[in-house]
Amino acid sequence: MSSPKYETLQLAREPGGILRVWMNRPAKRNALNTTALDEIADCYGRIQTDWEARVVVLGGRGLSFCGGADRKDPPASGRTRRSSGASERERRWAAQIGRRACVAIADCEAITIARVHGHAVGGGLALALCCDFRIAASDTVFHVPEVDLGIPLLWGATPRLIYEVGAARAREIILACDRFGGAEAERWNVIHKSVAPAALDAEVDAYAKRMAAKPEIAVHMAKTQLRGYARGAVLGDATEADADLMLRASRIGVARDAFKIPE
Repeated sequence: MSSPKYETLQLAREPGGILRVWMNRPAKRNALNTTALDEIADCYGRIQTDWEARVVVLGGRGLSFCGGADRKDPPASGRTRRSSGASERERRWAAQIGRRACVAIADCEAITIARVHGHAVGGGLALALCCDFRIAASDTVFHVPEVDLGIPLLWGATPRLIYEVGAARAREIILACDRFGGAEAERWNVIHKSVAPAALDAEVDAYAKRMAAKPEIAVHMAKTQLRGYARGAVLGDATEADADLMLRASRIGVARDAFKIPE
């Protein structure tokens, strides 16, 4: 795979087919703007034909995995702000930017692991949910604040959360908007394992090496099966409408004020 110069990501290869993808906006707790999501989608799209990458580990530089959408430079408006007189079609396409990044991770043929620490908020948690495995430091703060901000949980994260944790728990996480830690996240199946902060890298490394050592074609076929059954379980993909929900929410005041979305 060619290695383009990303503005918000750092890539590092390790022996044994392990590729590290680091979100690299540490001063902003790796908050997601238009550029970050575009680059995540591009990166994981390229990994589809990166035959050397057996396992991809997604992490965040600095104090947090990801603090969610960048409220000062919101991803839903990053592109349309630069284009005066944007059409409704363009606005709708721009509003799907987070979903495209999530789909790129979820459809990745390599095994994907989220290395989670610090904070995993909103869209950041959505990215982690798209990974095959999620390992977190026990002191990580998980939070889905979207409803309190006046918008629904978007980017296809609602059906994915329901599928991973069950409808009752997903309802609580999304509507209560309560923060929860690593122990709760593991107990609720939001993550696969919660470990002491000092043990996080060793645990992720062990997981990555173990998965990279498995027969490549069997992993590829198993991931195809798992993805197909997951899609069947949710009886179709209604997340195409997430852009319409975002555009509607942005026009009723609360979301517009929270994310400074232009008219």
